[in-house]
Amino acid sequence: PLSLDELRALELGRLEGDAESVFGVEIDSRRIRPGDLFVALGDGLAYLDDARARGAAATLVPDDGHAALAAVGHAVRARSDARVVAITGSVGKTSTKDILAALLRPHVRTVAAEDGFNNEIGLPLTLCRIEPDTEVVVTEMAMRGLGQIRELARIARPGLGVITSIAPVHLELLGSLENIARAKAELLEELPAGAVAVLPANAPELEPFVPDGLDVRRFAPPEVEIRDGQVHVDHRGREVVFSFAARHQAANAVAALETAAALGVPPPEGPVEVTFSRWRSQESTLPGGGLLVNDSWNANPVAMRAALASLRERAAGRRTVAILGDMAELGGDAPRFHEEVGREAASIDVVLGVGELARGYEPDAWAPTVAEAVELARALVRPGDVVLVKGSRSVGLEVVAAALTGSDT
Repeated sequence: PLSLDELRALELGRLEGDAESVFGVEIDSRRIRPGDLFVALGDGLAYLDDARARGAAATLVPDDGHAALAAVGHAVRARSDARVVAITGSVGKTSTKDILAALLRPHVRTVAAEDGFNNEIGLPLTLCRIEPDTEVVVTEMAMRGLGQIRELARIARPGLGVITSIAPVHLELLGSLENIARAKAELLEELPAGAVAVLPANAPELEPFVPDGLDVRRFAPPEVEIRDGQVHVDHRGREVVFSFAARHQAANAVAALETAAALGVPPPEGPVEVTFSRWRSQESTLPGGGLLVNDSWNANPVAMRAALASLRERAAGRRTVAILGDMAELGGDAPRFHEEVGREAASIDVVLGVGELARGYEPDAWAPTVAEAVELARALVRPGDVVLVKGSRSVGLEVVAAALTGSDT
């Protein structure tokens, strides 16, 4: 808990409330529980009364929303002895976070970032979920440019860092793989001397930016078998079974296993049940024995190729359909990257492209908008098909996945 006197001393803006302390922080009034602090970001000013009606102990109209959340998150972090893990990387950070949380929860009291809570809003909200008995906090850190991961690390003060991969993502903003590696390595520079850093074994762009004095643990894609809808990976001569069937998640799994070992958590004895965050490798049944893989949270060339390979494997001879949206933030080479993915998709039975750049896939059908893609997808998908839905966040392909499964988004 944070007392209102402590919050007032931070001088974050207009703080109102009669309670002595607050026990949680929310920015969405619908999520308020009694005792929470409601921080009114953006149009949140219109929901102050709603937050109070739902039991908010106090409300804050901040002078600077991001700075206010950072200060509150940092204050909570400073009161805790929990070990903080920070995960970043071009591809796989959220999935690695989800797998690591599944490995840790049977052994230690764990707080893990919700969904993709990995920016200047999501990270402080994760820290504000720390309880007095929390032992490990698993945070995720994303960036859109240089300096941003450093800022997040200074809020969270992690004692263990994980970089999942270096790949051509955010090229529009950073320009080169070297700059992407430099930005990700800001996490390593903020770790204390002697801290464990879990890093990919084959990421030459990263090596010049790895500081001396860290306990570096390397991981590489493992030997993998898929049996009965489960991934079996070899880790340190021991077979570990995971509940998912996506082969490309195996590298994320060994990164999580290395991290868990560094935290002193024993290897799992039985299958590890992993629940992935929303719109990431989420599988749903379709009519006639079909399957839909909703991976619509985001996309980049590396992840696209991996998802297409997984689609072919999961199909096991069934007809395949790939509904692929634009890949954003790739800069001047964006057309080339889309053409390369299109060549990879040539072995898929039916490809539906969504968005202007998706024309580069040379799809069998194309839609400029999600609304039009919904109608095309319904016409193209047959009973028994195995369907992949994947594109960048800006495309919003979760709407197509929801339409095919008859669920809400």
